[in-house]
Amino acid sequence: MNSLEKQVLDAIDFEGLLSFLQRLIAIPSCDGRESAAQEAVAHHMEACGLEVDAWALDLEELQRHSACFQEVQREHGLGVVGSLGGPGSGPDLIFNGHIDVVPTGDPGNWSHPPWQGTLTSNRLYGRGAVDMKGGLCCGIYAAKALLDAGVGLDAKLIVESVIGEEDGGVGTLATLLRGYRADAAIIMEPTQLAVIPAQAGALNFRLTVNGLSAHGCVRDEGVSAIEKFQPIFAGLRSFEQRRNANCSDPLFARYALPYPISIGTVMAGDWASTVPERLVCEGRYGVQLSEDLDSARRQLEAAVAQIASEDPWLADNPPDIEWWGGQFAPAVTPRDHAIVEDVATVMQDLTGKKPPVEGVPYGADMRLLVNEGGIPTILFGPGDVRQSHRPDEFVPLDDLLLATRALALTALRYCGASQKE
Repeated sequence: MNSLEKQVLDAIDFEGLLSFLQRLIAIPSCDGRESAAQEAVAHHMEACGLEVDAWALDLEELQRHSACFQEVQREHGLGVVGSLGGPGSGPDLIFNGHIDVVPTGDPGNWSHPPWQGTLTSNRLYGRGAVDMKGGLCCGIYAAKALLDAGVGLDAKLIVESVIGEEDGGVGTLATLLRGYRADAAIIMEPTQLAVIPAQAGALNFRLTVNGLSAHGCVRDEGVSAIEKFQPIFAGLRSFEQRRNANCSDPLFARYALPYPISIGTVMAGDWASTVPERLVCEGRYGVQLSEDLDSARRQLEAAVAQIASEDPWLADNPPDIEWWGGQFAPAVTPRDHAIVEDVATVMQDLTGKKPPVEGVPYGADMRLLVNEGGIPTILFGPGDVRQSHRPDEFVPLDDLLLATRALALTALRYCGASQKE
């Protein structure tokens, strides 16, 4: 590394990062209530020296866009973007991170309070620590290190704090409609510091199975929607296996199920002594990299219709399928794109070895930046996605520091820079 790169790395304020991350975790930002956290980010970006654009989202305009999907009904939302450098001769770069988090579930299942941000055993615990307030803070503090080191970027570095990623990506879509574009982007999702140029898609579906109610004392005179769901569930497992058997993409080699089908909720019946006449389940359906969403939907619908045709009751009373909530298309950035190679080289320079280059089976805002914005994008960030959406969510401190160092060095090299006079 040259002297300027070392100067930037030395300027990283890691204690400040941890302190701000704890503050952010202490601000609940789930179920559409993200504005308080966004306001905190905007003020902190300004304090760090970034030029900040904070605006109220036009939710009605966003809902008219074909790429807008929401599971959460919002009355308001804020967009927050900080920037430095440019315009100049170099390529522009986006750091993107979402501020929204999922609910905590039963707080009694947590060893540490979910809204506190607890530091212990080289980890930081709390809801959003890894998914993904931690990654967002890495991006902010990488930009701060460039400013503190007196670096003048030859292009623009844009740091986006967005809402609504967990339920469809309304915040990232808003930045695109606001006009924010760059030559490449990094989303700081938890990838264990692997470089991710491909993300699978994911579709939410709702399946309704109809039965025939009867008094429980003569249950054989009714048709239980629960019992009729059982062959459908088994059939979906077989369909899942068939879809994944054909996956030979080396980016997904470590996943037994790159494109899973997961039933997340099941609701049936309305009285203990009544045969349930209706069952509604909701699930998540993995979409392959090469699939368009309409084709993927038709395949699931055809699979359910085939399963139903093999049962006399279901053949006459076919299940209904609705597509609702988050609809994440897959997205791919070519492996030989400069942003993929640059981040991999930076990690090799920092650690002595190149990181894995993989795909991930979950949907993310990458699909909006790539498919709607035409921006080559990778996922790269601290922590393991397996710690997300569960009690005792945490991010390793070592990952936070290394991610911040890698992001700062990537921005320096990708955008081009010189020491300010």
